[in-house]
Amino acid sequence: MSGTGGITVGLILAMKASTAFAAPAGYFDLGARAVLETGDTWSMNGHRYRLYGVQSCLRGTTFTNNAGKSHDCGDASLSVLAAFIKDTHPACAPIAENSAVTYVVCFAVVAGQRLDLGTMMISEGYAFAALDADGLPVNPAYSVAEQQARARRSGLWHFSDVQHPSILLGRAASGIQEGGQ
Repeated sequence: MSGTGGITVGLILAMKASTAFAAPAGYFDLGARAVLETGDTWSMNGHRYRLYGVQSCLRGTTFTNNAGKSHDCGDASLSVLAAFIKDTHPACAPIAENSAVTYVVCFAVVAGQRLDLGTMMISEGYAFAALDADGLPVNPAYSVAEQQARARRSGLWHFSDVQHPSILLGRAASGIQEGGQ
């Protein structure tokens, strides 16, 4: 009888564990079906998704490591996003949409704690707080996480030649506007 009770308890615990990791209503699992485009954008099931308020490093921009070797900054962001997805199995919820992309917030359960995927990327120094057209952070909490990562010299902030991608994008947009006048 005690053997049967142990099996029953084990089955109940297994069912609760699988329920705890299933995406809640309104969320979808982000996993192997996602085709990563950048460190903040992916395609899945014919739709394109982007982490809301997050700006990854731009592909084609570079940083120089401590050995003096140049590396693609966008590839670094992409690699860390891929690792977080593989290791934490996040769930995402759409929060805004336009014709080209659905903006999402995602969370992962790590050591029993629910963590925001955008905050994880930014806190580890492999993504940045996205800025709006006025140069203000889209999500102020992400800006705080970015400042803390920068102060700790986490991730890409460890390298002195890393450039904030939102600033580069802002400069590019200004150049386009100035050139078009």
